[in-house]
Amino acid sequence: MSEAHHISDPLSGARPGLWARLRALLPGGRAAEAGGSRHGRGARAIVPSATVTGGALVAVVAIMTFLAGITIGSVAAVRSVASEWTADIARETTIQIKPGGGLDVEAALAKAVGVAKATPGIAEARALDTKETARLLEPWLGSGLDVSSLPVPRLVVVTLAPDAGPDTVEALRAALAEQVPSASFDDHRQWTQRLSSTARAVVAIGLAVLALVAAATVLCVVFATRAAVDAARSIVEVLHFVGARDGFIAAEFQHHFLAVGLKGGVLGGGTAMAVFFLASTLPHWIGSGTPADTLLGAMTLDLRGYGGILGASVLVALVTAVTSRITVYRTLRGIS
Repeated sequence: MSEAHHISDPLSGARPGLWARLRALLPGGRAAEAGGSRHGRGARAIVPSATVTGGALVAVVAIMTFLAGITIGSVAAVRSVASEWTADIARETTIQIKPGGGLDVEAALAKAVGVAKATPGIAEARALDTKETARLLEPWLGSGLDVSSLPVPRLVVVTLAPDAGPDTVEALRAALAEQVPSASFDDHRQWTQRLSSTARAVVAIGLAVLALVAAATVLCVVFATRAAVDAARSIVEVLHFVGARDGFIAAEFQHHFLAVGLKGGVLGGGTAMAVFFLASTLPHWIGSGTPADTLLGAMTLDLRGYGGILGASVLVALVTAVTSRITVYRTLRGIS
């Protein structure tokens, strides 16, 4: 017997059907180094798609994509609502007239309205009558309140013009201090700052959640890829023996996990979009003016919000594919 017959054969001990799978991988018996087949047959031969692990990974990716989509949509909705509220608050200011000391409240109100209308950059100024003032106090003092018998401050609502700047507010403040000393001016700057701070905090929390979801997705893909490589270890060893490069093998795994990522991304992202779509349509069914309508109305997304969820779905699929390719390269170093 010649010496060549004593060389260890990597096919010895291989499970039945291995040669049939290798023929699908390497048409004509040539090594994958010469080109190989990348039509997807190799991916199905090395990493069978219809497995419990593959189905579980699709479910995990779908859940992670759903969580990412809900986070992105919630952040987009909160930013949109905060921006609208901030704009509404910034467009309106109030002048408060406190009764006392023999002050003619009605005359002071009329004077404050005149000063506001005379200030450049003011679109409208209107004093709230006693009925409107009483309605503002109903949540605390009840209905049927006689405001004229109580020392309740009266308000003038001032609407700024679209082109009004900080100079308009300062000019109005100075004019009121000079002509209506009993008036106090509130430009709602404190509430605007609070809303802006809340929106920034929500964005920061959303980014942190997205980072955690991305890290969990990467870890799941790493473990699944290592398990797939270990399951196909005998095939990988034979491919190395016949001359296949690591790049060819990694590309086949990447193709498989890209398909897994796309399936999970479509399921998770589509479910997240459906949740926000239902939240935006439910107020039409339950009626307006209810607490549920206020809550669900704040969860309405624009095209940018839906685009963010769609982008997250695609990104999850790409991260899944890239992570699997890197993991395969590192795992193959221990096999070769």
